[in-house]
Amino acid sequence: MVEYTVGRNIKAKCDKVIIALKAEEVIKLLNKDEQILLNAIKKQPPADKFKEYDLGQYKVLVAIIESKLTRTGWQQAGGDAWKKIKQLREVKVQIIGATAEDLYNFSLGMELASYSFDKYFTKKPSSFYPNLEKVIYTGSGLKDFSGFKAYAGLANSVRYARDLINEPANAINPQVMADDIKRLEYLGLQVEILDEEQMKERGFNLALAVGQGSVNRPKIAVIKWKGNPEENGFKIGLVGKGVTFDSGGISLKPAANMGDMKQDMAGAAVMTATMKSVALQNIKLNIVAVVGLVENMPSGGAYRPGDVLKSMSGQTVEVNNTDAEGRLVLADCLTYIQHEFTPEYVIDMATLTGAIVVALGNTFAGLFSNSARLTSEIRRAGDYTGEKVWHMPMDREYDKQMDSSIADMQNTGGRAAGSATAACFLRRFVEKNTKWAHIDIAGMDLSDGSKTLYPKGASGFGVRLMNRFIQQIANQL
Repeated sequence: MVEYTVGRNIKAKCDKVIIALKAEEVIKLLNKDEQILLNAIKKQPPADKFKEYDLGQYKVLVAIIESKLTRTGWQQAGGDAWKKIKQLREVKVQIIGATAEDLYNFSLGMELASYSFDKYFTKKPSSFYPNLEKVIYTGSGLKDFSGFKAYAGLANSVRYARDLINEPANAINPQVMADDIKRLEYLGLQVEILDEEQMKERGFNLALAVGQGSVNRPKIAVIKWKGNPEENGFKIGLVGKGVTFDSGGISLKPAANMGDMKQDMAGAAVMTATMKSVALQNIKLNIVAVVGLVENMPSGGAYRPGDVLKSMSGQTVEVNNTDAEGRLVLADCLTYIQHEFTPEYVIDMATLTGAIVVALGNTFAGLFSNSARLTSEIRRAGDYTGEKVWHMPMDREYDKQMDSSIADMQNTGGRAAGSATAACFLRRFVEKNTKWAHIDIAGMDLSDGSKTLYPKGASGFGVRLMNRFIQQIANQL
């Protein structure tokens, strides 16, 4: 990550970036020693986007921003600036009229935009590597940049989620991911990894069935953060789907784009990264996360369409499609987190259905919930962070589609309203007094690179959303 600092009269030999809210403020900023720049701007004023002026001794990048930016606008501006200055080694940034929070968001945008996953390239042009090491904010009135620590922790966590999700399935399997999660104990998190025998003892029958066809044996990771040790129990419970590769099992997926199914563990990665962000920010709240780590493969030992499984909750499930595996993993994890930790709020996140992509595209994640207050809090967090969610229905008619003729339920309800029926399936494993939400991120986990803050590949969508939601709940106590 880039080093960010502040100073008023730093004479370091470096390039300089000037960003102003109005064109005339750029003129006010310039002193007599910068008359050359003044003349250049008068001769060729910058447009809305960044414009570079070469003054010989150093280059100046000027951006005119006509109106007051929101926090996400400042992040976008930072991301746009990164593209222009990433090959410079050290830059001075002078932003007129910016508050400390504006600068923090500007820097956060730079960190989000600067991410790349390049570890498997053997040859890359030198231009591929950014050179930027230090950003010095001048004329800002800040004495230091220590307030950025919380933002830096969030950026680090988003990048961590992206790293996990971008890894190929031959590098990340349930054991490897469990080991990586265990490593996070250095931050003060408490991590327990349940192996296959422990899963059997505790009744993770649905999750075990999904993973029984793979040589990579399933794991459950339980992550605890006791940010408020004086309080008993946990306020928030997070659940993530961690299917490290999803072939579809016996109900094999089509070959086209199957490689993207290495990202079917995005829900678990995001919830794990959220726990990392909570630890890095030292949030004063007790939070627990349970993520199910499995690989769904076809083999002579794989579970089959037509099988009837008994869940940890005691309810039975007829399997009519082995490619609807994520909800089975989530179901047992939901039961476990409620029975073991009884959190007031439970939120699960998963790349669960292609149907949500049909419904909402790549703009919104689907939000399903049994609580109006929880829905409102998550939507508010989405508006704040720019990671938007859309509240979806769970009508009784959708729930009926999940009924089975030979068991308590089946694991799919047909093509119609597929994301809603999947949510109705999960709701059957939620206790009456639990405020619960399910977030389907199947359309949001992968970026095509067209958005500045989401470089091509894994987006890390959901970390900022969950982090902000947790902060909101903590602030209410």
